[in-house]
Formats: sequence, structure tokens, C-alpha cells
Amino acid sequence: MAAAPLIAAAPAQASPTDLGSGFEWGVATSGFQAEGPPPDSNWSRYVAAGKTHDEYGSGPDFRHRYVEDIANAAAMGVQVFRFSVEWARVQPAPGVWDEAEFAYYDDVVRQVRAHGMRPMITLDHFVYPGWVADRGGWSDEGTVDSWLANAERVVRRYAGDGTNWITFNEATVFLQKELTFGGISLAAAPQMLDRMVRAHRAVYDLIHRVDPAAQVSSNVAYIPAAMGAMDGMFADRVRDKLDFVGIDYYYGVSLDNITAANAVTDAFFDIRPQPDGIYHAAMYYARKYPELPIYIVENGMPGDDGKDRPDGYTRSDHLRDHVYWLGRAQDDGARVIGYNYWSITDNFEWGTYRPRFGLYTVDVLTDPTLTRRPTDAVAAYRDIIAANGLPDDYRPMARQSVCSLVDPPKSCLNPPAVPGVSDTGSAASTGSR
Repeated sequence: MAAAPLIAAAPAQASPTDLGSGFEWGVATSGFQAEGPPPDSNWSRYVAAGKTHDEYGSGPDFRHRYVEDIANAAAMGVQVFRFSVEWARVQPAPGVWDEAEFAYYDDVVRQVRAHGMRPMITLDHFVYPGWVADRGGWSDEGTVDSWLANAERVVRRYAGDGTNWITFNEATVFLQKELTFGGISLAAAPQMLDRMVRAHRAVYDLIHRVDPAAQVSSNVAYIPAAMGAMDGMFADRVRDKLDFVGIDYYYGVSLDNITAANAVTDAFFDIRPQPDGIYHAAMYYARKYPELPIYIVENGMPGDDGKDRPDGYTRSDHLRDHVYWLGRAQDDGARVIGYNYWSITDNFEWGTYRPRFGLYTVDVLTDPTLTRRPTDAVAAYRDIIAANGLPDDYRPMARQSVCSLVDPPKSCLNPPAVPGVSDTGSAASTGSR
């Protein structure tokens, strides 16, 4: 097929990309998105009210198929399995704790550890119980104490044996989702941020009292050219209560790639991948928070409802290219210590099943068996993990961006060179693949 502008020029020698001893490879998922029919929560109500593109239906049913999903992760050699313990599931009413649901999470943790993986547990992935919504959600001052009561139960139950923690998943996106779907008013937005900051700071201290060796963070959604403002809302306010910088990187912006505008409508599959942007994201935080190591908590490529990309760029291309650029960031001084692929299976992408991010694809809407089918990235990830990186002669499949705006002006004025590829060659398509 004819190559689209995404594809790079002819092969060239590149730098070794062994990520170093101690680097951790992981996969990620989240409760509401993957577990199956949800309990009463803010998000089950958004779906029931018709505010989403798709109804939830069965979901990928991690709730009953977690043994298979965890085993699939382990078979790739994965060392970290990230998931969330859903507050709405374990505390269905004020003062009521569901031990059957805790028993399910007990076994998830047990399965993860039995397969030699480290649990990375998210305490809050955009979801809270319906009874909290009835009280006003994060516009209610009492939500902080209620959130902390749940968090303490979860932490004391699963701390130790290497468990690491994410407090709030993408705090600024959580706020944006709540504004979009009506969980909070614009006037109450500053209070929501203040309350999440207080909750994070308090649970960070709790975790380190219970398990001093644990690593705790709150992953940021990397928004090109906007991180100064985004960090000011949350990350800068908890910087002294982070053990690593957690980054979720999905897309970049450059003079030759403005397709990230499709993120506004969640059409992530129409965004042209920009793998070199993960280099700039890592370097941005290496300079801004030099005392903290960096962990890529989420990175992945969505397909459009299971279809191949028209430009021929594959999920395995995307994975390898991002690993390449993480190695380049390490070479240039960023302390990158881990990488999670989002996600282990396709899931409910906050209102739609159309974007497919899974290493294993699951057709929730048309396949009642919910069969997990491996994508080409499963074998690629297995090879990457076994080698702790890429072959010495690997070079990116996607061409380097022209004047990246991921971390302007530095990312535009001083881009890293790709060894053996000229500036012209790396920015142009040649022939076919």
C-alpha cells in the first residue's frame, strides 16, 4: 500500500534502547471501563441518562474473566498489573461494605502476585458511588472524608508485598469529565480540585505510614503545550507528595500534525500518532521535577472499532516507536523507570466502545462470548519485555514530527536527532511498506 505521511524514510542505524536494570513493564485497566455491568455510580447514571454514545451492556467482564486477563499479561512477561478498586463496588451505601466484592479484589491481587507481577492499584479512576452523587459528588465538602474512609480500607487491605498506588487517575481530566457530564458545576470546579489535593496529600501520608516502601503518585494526562496550566491545577500542588511522576501520553501536536484536535470529540482513532512526543513529555518532567523518576502509567493506540489504520501503521509499530523514544529520553538524562500499556483489553472508553486500545481486542457490542483476541502488539510486547527494549538497529517507523509543540519552544527548536536519518528524510515519506 502507498505510505501515508506518517511513515518514516528508509531504515537507518539507531541507538540501542535497552531500558536498564530495574525498568518495569506493565499493562493497565480500570474498574468501570472493564469489569462489566457496574453498580450504582456517577458513571452508571451518566450512561442510564443517555449521555453516552453507547450503552454499557456487558462490558469486557473483567469482573469474571480477570484470571484470563491476568494470565495473558503474565504470558507477555509483564511485571506490573495496574487496575482500580472501585469505590462504588465495595461501598454501595454509606457505612456499608460489601465483603463479597472485597473478596473479588482479594483474588485479583492474589492472582497478580501469584503470576509474579506487582499490583499498581488506582484508588479513583473517575468513578464514585451513587450515594456520593446524591450528596453532590465533589461539590460536597464531605466527599473528602468519605473518599478517605474508603481509601484507608483499600490501602490497609492491599498494602505491602510491593503494591504501588495511583491516588487519582488524571485529576484534571476527571474534573473535565465531571463538568462535561454534569457531575459538577463550573462554579464548583475550584473546590473539586482543592478537595482532590487534600485527599491525595492525606492518603499519601497514610500509605507511607502503613507501607513505607510503597511508591505513590497521581498520573497526569499529558496535554501538549498546556502542561504548565494543567500542572498548576493539581500536580504542582502535590509535588512533595509524589514518589514518581506518572505520565499518560497518547498524542502530540506539531506544525505538521494538528490532528490532536480530534481528542475534543474522543475520536482518538483519527489522531495521527506522534511517538517522538513521549520523549519531549519525559524530558519536560525531567527538567521540571528533577528529584522524581518518571513512569509512563498509560500509553497506547486506539483503533477505529477494530479496523486497521488506513496509513498501515500498526499497534506493534506504535509500541516499538514509543519504546524507542523512551530509550532516547533515558539517554538524554530522563530517569524513566517503567511503562504500562493501555490497555490489556478493549474497554468502555468513557461513553463509547468505538476506540479500541486493547492488546487483546474484545468486541463487546457484537460478540456475546467476549473472546479475547490478541493483536499484533502482543507478540511485539513479549519480545520487547524479554529484551528489555529494542534491537540495536531499530529505527522508528513513524517519522519524526516537524517542530513538535509537545514542550514548546524547546521541543521545536532543539529536537533530538535520529542517528542515520537526515532531518529531511525523517520528515518525509518515501515509497511504500
